[in-house]
Amino acid sequence: MTRMYAGGNYRWMRRTALAAGILGLLGGCNIFMPLFLMGQHKERIPAEFDKLPGSSATIAVWADQETLFDYPYVRMELSLHIADQLSAHVKDLKITDGRIVEDYMQRHLANAVDPVTLGRKFKTDYVIYLELLDFQIRDPNSPDFLEPIIRATVHVYDMKADPDEPKMVELSDVEVKQQGQLFNETSAQIARKSLYEEFAATVAQKFYEHKVEMMK
Repeated sequence: MTRMYAGGNYRWMRRTALAAGILGLLGGCNIFMPLFLMGQHKERIPAEFDKLPGSSATIAVWADQETLFDYPYVRMELSLHIADQLSAHVKDLKITDGRIVEDYMQRHLANAVDPVTLGRKFKTDYVIYLELLDFQIRDPNSPDFLEPIIRATVHVYDMKADPDEPKMVELSDVEVKQQGQLFNETSAQIARKSLYEEFAATVAQKFYEHKVEMMK
């Protein structure tokens, strides 16, 4: 009886050790990690334009008259949101007050589409100039339905490069779309605020290194 017990115990210990060894070999596979975490990692994204720290900048947004008719303050609102995001992530950056820029653009309509003149007027190192290609909060084909969208080009004018012909750098376009929903006054305000914040954050990320979650 004793030998049978000892043999059984030995076989049990050998199987346990083998199983432990297999688990050890599989440790690199994170077999006990939840499935939703497997394959996730953060990827470092470099800035598209990395010269803003320690400088000054003016943010200007162009929008067509149709957009301004429905949203007369969209230029200023977007520029202020972008300024907040840049101030939070770019060190020692001085940004021209968006309200002053908007007031000047309204009083000098021709200069609203002239980033170089804006840069000289406000004596900044760079002008971040955005042109709204598409902007909507409500679906034009279904007024009772919200479908927030902003699509814009982004250019940076280096006012220090050459007083006569400032260097222009074209960055990648920005497009932000949010999930559609039924329209009411509350949902429209929330959707618009959310759209502005996401758009501003996306634009600002072009100017500083950041990390994003990626799936393998």
